[in-house]
Amino acid sequence: MENPEEPKKQNQINIELKEEIAQGTYSNLAVITHSSSEFVLDFVRIVPGISKAQVKSRIIITPEHAKRLLYALRENIDKFEQAHGPIKKVDNKGSSGMPMNFGGPSAQA
Repeated sequence: MENPEEPKKQNQINIELKEEIAQGTYSNLAVITHSSSEFVLDFVRIVPGISKAQVKSRIIITPEHAKRLLYALRENIDKFEQAHGPIKKVDNKGSSGMPMNFGGPSAQA
């Protein structure tokens, strides 16, 4: 008789998370572009007062994985909002969508 747990063990993937990756990289802007065969996600860090920003990480995925990512983000945002309340909506109409003021006071010299 077959053990019902056997197929699950065969389909498991052991994912390794190296220490330097586990620390994460902060990003406050994502730039997304695509071609017919891939989506490119550039994660950028914008720093107040500096007009140049660096891409900190680039992830290239297939259109199918992009859609899976969309669904996973939607599911996780729903769970987050159920636990912590609604996330403030950002209106990108008529702007680049870049958080240039960071919500803090203006700097003065």
